[in-house]
Amino acid sequence: MSRIGKKPVAIPQGVTINVDKNLVSVTGPKGSLKFEHHSDVAIEISPESLLVEKKGNGKNAPAIWGTTARVIENMIEGVTVGFKKQLELNGVGFRMSVAGKKINLALGFSHPVEVVVPAELDVIIEGNTMTVSGIDKHAVGQFSANIRALKPVEPYKGKGFKYVGEHVRRKEGKKSSK
Repeated sequence: MSRIGKKPVAIPQGVTINVDKNLVSVTGPKGSLKFEHHSDVAIEISPESLLVEKKGNGKNAPAIWGTTARVIENMIEGVTVGFKKQLELNGVGFRMSVAGKKINLALGFSHPVEVVVPAELDVIIEGNTMTVSGIDKHAVGQFSANIRALKPVEPYKGKGFKYVGEHVRRKEGKKSSK
């Protein structure tokens, strides 16, 4: 039994939710998002809250039930507040800059790296910190993970991309035999 699925999702002022068959659309002050939910769940809307219920007794229904409720809750949070992730680039000679909708990166490779920013995301670079923000939690997280994968932080010197607040376990280097 899903404890997460039992909780109703609060609908704040200024947010409208429409359900048309399996398509849920959430509109708020920052924009609108759409999500196609599974047919094993049903969505009931009241003026101040939303409730997700299981339709069948299938094997996947309990998992989909709670997941659908939290995805809709994240959509509501995205159109009201938004999401952001911060990445920090450490290393001598590593640089990054934004030019329009492209990020130019110098990561110690023999060539510069260019990454195109998706239309729904905003990227701000201040010093060695990159802030990725948007209304879709999945898009913000996936783009941040793709940037981090270009040069993940290494454990010896700490060079590369890491999330702000992430703790990197450092390893001790080679020791001399004296």
